Amino acid sequence: VPITLGVFLNSYYDVKFSVLGMAFATLGVLVTSLYQVWVGAKQHELQVNSMQLLYYQAPMSSAMLLFIIPFFEPVFGEGGIFGPWTLSAVIMVLLSGIIAFMVNLSIYWIIGNTSPVTYNMFGHFKFCITLLGGCLLFKDPLSVNQGLGILCTLLGILAYTHFKLSEQESSKSKLVQRP
Repeated sequence: VPITLGVFLNSYYDVKFSVLGMAFATLGVLVTSLYQVWVGAKQHELQVNSMQLLYYQAPMSSAMLLFIIPFFEPVFGEGGIFGPWTLSAVIMVLLSGIIAFMVNLSIYWIIGNTSPVTYNMFGHFKFCITLLGGCLLFKDPLSVNQGLGILCTLLGILAYTHFKLSEQESSKSKLVQRP
C-alpha cells in the first residue's frame, strides 16, 4: 500500500493523465506482470538459470520481431533497415542490443533468485533514484507531494525488505530445528 501510494503521488504530480495514457499504462502493467510471472515459472519449471533462459528466449523473440518490424519501420531506402547505415547508427544499434541483453539478463537473474514482486521493488527503487537523480544532477523541480511520494515509496520498499528477510529467517530457523 505505501509503495502504490508513493508511486501514485509521484505520477499524479509529475505527468498529465489522459484516458489513452491510462489505457496504455494499464496494458503495460498487465503485459509486464504476465511476463515477469512467466519468467519465474519457466525458470523453475525448466530448472534453468537466467543465462540459459535468455539463450532460449532471445532467438524466439527475434523471430517474432522479424514479422512485426516491417509494419512499424521502413524496410528500404533512407532510414530503412536495408538502406544505407552510418557508422554511428550501427554503433548505437549494437549498444542498444547490448544494453537490452543486460537488462533481460538482470530481469531473469533477479526473478530467478527471488520473485517477480522483488523485481518490482527494484523497479520502484530505480524510479525513486531516477527522480532524485534528476533533481540533484539536472535541477529538475521536485514538488513537496513528489518528495512525499518518494519517501512513501522508499519506506514501503524498506518495509517489504524487512518482512521478506524476516520471513526468510523464520523459514531457515524452522529448517534448522527439524531433526
